Amino acid sequence: MALACTIQPLSAFLSTNLNSKVETYDRLGDRIKRTLGYPVISLEIHTDQLRENIQIAVEYFTKYAGFTREFLIFDSDMYETNKGIRLDLLYTLANTGLDTNAKKATGGNPLGPSPEFIGSTPESVYLTISSVLSGNFATSKYPVYTGSTAVLSGSLSAIFTPTSGGANGIDRFEIFDSSLYSTITSLKEPGGTLIGHRLSAAFERTERQTLTQQGSATDAVLFQNVFDYDIMDYRKVVEVTDFEEGSTTGINTLFTLEQTLAQQTYFSYALGNYGFDLVSWYTLKEWLDTREKMLATRRDIKFNPRTQYMQMYPQPGPDKFYGVLSCYLEKPIRSVIMEQWIYEYSLALSMITIGRIRGKFGNVSLLGGGALNYDLLTEGQTRKAELEAKLLDGASPGFGDTEPPMFFVG
Repeated sequence: MALACTIQPLSAFLSTNLNSKVETYDRLGDRIKRTLGYPVISLEIHTDQLRENIQIAVEYFTKYAGFTREFLIFDSDMYETNKGIRLDLLYTLANTGLDTNAKKATGGNPLGPSPEFIGSTPESVYLTISSVLSGNFATSKYPVYTGSTAVLSGSLSAIFTPTSGGANGIDRFEIFDSSLYSTITSLKEPGGTLIGHRLSAAFERTERQTLTQQGSATDAVLFQNVFDYDIMDYRKVVEVTDFEEGSTTGINTLFTLEQTLAQQTYFSYALGNYGFDLVSWYTLKEWLDTREKMLATRRDIKFNPRTQYMQMYPQPGPDKFYGVLSCYLEKPIRSVIMEQWIYEYSLALSMITIGRIRGKFGNVSLLGGGALNYDLLTEGQTRKAELEAKLLDGASPGFGDTEPPMFFVG
């Protein structure tokens, strides 16, 4: 965390809530140290203590918030008798290790948690920081060479070469992808001399999002959404919120009781006093649900978040079926570390740490008759209590990650 005493460019501090520059523990540690006065004043805190405080904040936050909702379709053959089915591993196995090419959408894998299982950071784009004159795109003047043949695509020439002179080919602050940038910077003079390096000075490349591994920045751009590369383990399932077993019944299947009831309800409104009304349909559905519970025709589930095993009662038998799960998964650390609450709580813990250290020397007189001030201890404890109340007891418990209400009364 030595960067905290180095003057950084302004761009290092330009970020938003969803596009944060805080991507590692060290970067968050630098922010905390600067907030407490470093490097103008000395802070009596070790780097490991600072990282420990950040980790405590992450653990506390992910217990009550910091999760995403995921869906998964699974095969009952994966169920281990008298043990259950391990969900954190299942979310990964849904797309890996079950096919020769797991990244292919047309492979033989069962359906995974989402089509974005294999993700990637947004590609870099190129921003023009100065205008480029249209004369640079005249076919006869600066062609693009393919081998020894001078070529300039008609679309490129039409886009950047005006019908009448005087206009810029590319204006300032236009955005280009990497392929078009490569084409522009491949321009050569008729003799074959490359001029693209002169044009490249008019462009600036945006930084690609940093992916971290065990807390350190990497140059990786591809990742799996269900794996936390900082912890080097699967993202853990917090809770199973819903389970539905596939069946051949239902309102959308012909000749079932539910379909017949729905059809009769429609007839009662379309053809007059004929068939069931909505009250009768609802009453019968409630009776069917009660029948399923009493006769144990619908499976009950029990999930242990510590072991990550989900058990079913009754257990799946030889008759194979598919089920769908709705679960909450912890966000990876690379996403949680950006949360404002993490910064605030880590700052409060660091204030308590520094206050306790300074308090040990509270009775020691300094040169000139001064004494150490350890008011940070009380201030940190107050901020810590307020943040915990905000996380647990606020108007939106879970710090905004709770499900929105499905209806409003007013």
